[in-house]
Amino acid sequence: MVALAVVIILKGGALRPAPAPEMANPGNPGATGPAGQPPDISSMSPEERFNRLFDRVMRAAEAGDTGTVAQFSPMTLAAYGMLPDANADLRFHAALVRLTIADYDGALALADTILAQSPGHLFGYVIRGEVADRRNRMDDLTQSYRDFLQHYQTEVRSGRPEYTDHNPVVDNFRTRAEASTGKKP
Repeated sequence: MVALAVVIILKGGALRPAPAPEMANPGNPGATGPAGQPPDISSMSPEERFNRLFDRVMRAAEAGDTGTVAQFSPMTLAAYGMLPDANADLRFHAALVRLTIADYDGALALADTILAQSPGHLFGYVIRGEVADRRNRMDDLTQSYRDFLQHYQTEVRSGRPEYTDHNPVVDNFRTRAEASTGKKP
């Protein structure tokens, strides 16, 4: 579901599925609380907190709920900052939140970190491309597409689980890159 939300966010939110259920008490999925009340995340691990808040922001963005995005994005990024260690997937999620709130410099910084720690990682090029697209910087977007396609085969063969988890995002970006550049990976 998160992968679908990411694809929709990256495509500009063209589809608007029904809003997600209220998560007032995420430890008890059947429980609900007052609308807008933050989830009780005090007993979760730092990664669980970040992932729960990330899911909340992505679902809200997918549904066009800008109020929830505005309310929960700072909490999500604060939870990211409390992670003892962040891998490329967690950085990608934080970059998506930054894209959602139009913090393009923050998203680019995360893309650079992904690529510095994992040279050739496709998520770095996806984020760079999305920022370039939103800033209408066609030369930067084309370069992101080229870099993505140059590393695509090697990276997909690496078996990174995050590529499987975000297969729709990777496939969508590959399709756009191929269409734009006329090249195949």
